[in-house]
Amino acid sequence: MRIAEILKAKADNTVVTISPDAGVRDLVAQLAEHNVGALIVSADGTTLDGIVSERDVVRHLHHDGTVVNNVVRAIMTEVVETCAPSDSLDELMDTMTNRRIRHVPVVDDGQLVGIISIGDAVKHKLSQLEFERDQLDSYVHQT
Repeated sequence: MRIAEILKAKADNTVVTISPDAGVRDLVAQLAEHNVGALIVSADGTTLDGIVSERDVVRHLHHDGTVVNNVVRAIMTEVVETCAPSDSLDELMDTMTNRRIRHVPVVDDGQLVGIISIGDAVKHKLSQLEFERDQLDSYVHQT
């Protein structure tokens, strides 16, 4: 299964972005409003400047209780692991596991086209495994 297929199957393919100069309070509000665990950091909404997650907020909060008064640029991850629409789900899951990341932006020809969460990956992997199981079961029980 390819990443492009997962993006097409998502109910809402909107990628929520936030400016690197936005406040951390705004970040927290957007995470809650959109019920997501990470936002893409982008100055123009189409290119990738970084990524920022709930985990980033919590880790910085642990060291500096005033982090909520800072800007996203101060806590975001700038070097971001990305994938392409043509990448396989298995490759992406390996990357997520090995790098211990839960959100991977999908970039095509330098443009942000989506984001895949670990939840998206697991959902589609389970569907794929259930399909294969059903096919094997059907084959075994043929008369």
